[in-house]
Amino acid sequence: MTRRKIREEIFKALFQAEFHSEEEMPEQVDRFIEDEEPPIIDKEERDYIAEKTNAILEKIVEIDKELNRVAEGWTTARMPKVDLTLLRLALYEIRYEELPAGVAINEAVELAKKYGSDNSSSFINGVLGRIVRE
Repeated sequence: MTRRKIREEIFKALFQAEFHSEEEMPEQVDRFIEDEEPPIIDKEERDYIAEKTNAILEKIVEIDKELNRVAEGWTTARMPKVDLTLLRLALYEIRYEELPAGVAINEAVELAKKYGSDNSSSFINGVLGRIVRE
């Protein structure tokens, strides 16, 4: 599986977890990985997706605090769930994995074009761009 596809699977798992309580989230991530069609066959990839998704979930409070600080006129509570999930994923990669910001932003924008609304890619680009400039 390519890195882009793995990132997309992490996005899907995070998005699904958004609709469950904090206590249920790790179980929901595991359930998502087990139920994914077509199944994620490679055990290393399954483990990586679960580990990274759960690591992001552990940092949600910190990530959301930063997003709320920089997203002028928006709070994470008001953001579309697709956009919020992509912002969380990209910000985690920038802050905790030290992925080059340009790569994280580009990947988030590309996923926004696929899963978000017409305005999602520009919104995500703007918020992440502001974070990187600070």
